[in-house]
Amino acid sequence: MTTRTASARYVGFGKEGRGSVSTQSGVLTDQFYGFATRFENEKGTNPEELIAAAHASCFTMALSFALARAGFSEGTLDTSAAVKLEQSDGGFTITRSDLTLKASVPGISPQQFDELAAGAKANCPVSKLLNAQVSLSAELL
Repeated sequence: MTTRTASARYVGFGKEGRGSVSTQSGVLTDQFYGFATRFENEKGTNPEELIAAAHASCFTMALSFALARAGFSEGTLDTSAAVKLEQSDGGFTITRSDLTLKASVPGISPQQFDELAAGAKANCPVSKLLNAQVSLSAELL
C-alpha cells in the first residue's frame, strides 16, 4: 500500500566514523549520527531515538483512529516511547520499547480506554515490527 524510504551514509569506521541519515519526506536531511550521538550525549540523532519516535507516533495514531471508530471526537493523546539498547553476547539488541501515554478523552470509561489503548499497542504496525517487549503505561486524565 505505502512504501516510505530513508537512507544513511557513514564516512570512516568505528568510533571515528560519522554518519548522516535522510528521509524521503525531507524532514531529516543529512542529520548527523555516530558513536557519540548513540552512546554519549552529543547533539544529533541515533537509530533508537528514531525508532522511539516512530513507535510513539504510530501507536498514538492507531489509538486516535480506534477512538474515532468508537465515536469519540475530541481529546488529547500524549505518548512517549523509551527504546532500550542493551549489550548481549558481544553485540547489541533493542530489547524493549516502553510506551507512556497520558490521555484526555471526555466521556470514555476507564475500561473502554484501557481496551482501546491495549488494542492500539498490539496492532500498531511499528509494535508488530519490533521483535522486542513492548509495554504500555496509560493514564486517563
